Amino acid sequence: MTDAAQQRPQSEGRPKVGALIRARRRQLHLTLEALGKSAEVSVGYLSQVERDHATPSLGTLAQIARALGVGIDYFVSAPSTKTALTRAGERGQFSLDGSSIIYERLGTDFPGNMLSSFIMLVPPGYRSETVAHEGEEILYVLEGAITQRLDGDEMIMSAGDSLHFRGNRPHSWSNHTDKPARLLWTGTLALFRSSARPTRQAETVAKIGIMPIKKKKLVK
Repeated sequence: MTDAAQQRPQSEGRPKVGALIRARRRQLHLTLEALGKSAEVSVGYLSQVERDHATPSLGTLAQIARALGVGIDYFVSAPSTKTALTRAGERGQFSLDGSSIIYERLGTDFPGNMLSSFIMLVPPGYRSETVAHEGEEILYVLEGAITQRLDGDEMIMSAGDSLHFRGNRPHSWSNHTDKPARLLWTGTLALFRSSARPTRQAETVAKIGIMPIKKKKLVK
């Protein structure tokens, strides 16, 4: 874990993810309840994220970004991959502010692409939130082991094991061991794709500048 900590990308002084989410939500005049419903994230968890008491996974952050009508790049600066070829040892690493996971981006971006792919370095003791979303995922364990939970079933995955599932099935995972785990994650969930469409609410705000409000609501 010492090596992983040494490799961990340094913060560039950007505002924390929670502050950026809250600022964008208020700009769109959305309540926590409205954003949570649109992003399919519980209000309680979203509140924790905004207060920097919880750090979302890339998948959850992508759902929040989509609901806010922005790309995930709005919240995190990740190295771009402009060509199809990436070299071992030359890929840039990044992480979400407050998260202990280190990501290496494998996929590139081109018109019509459907896949996102990352190598993830997961420290001992890490536990993800439970999520469900559009698309599908493939998880392959490169090194170490993790505990995967899918629709209430729990399974131990070790190096060489893989799992392919629909994203709309509730799932979470954790590193139950005392050693880091390296995972290859590939999925159809839009992450850094510029083609991700904003929600109808965000589109309305972009067009007229304010949300049509029938009843006055306080924005928390």
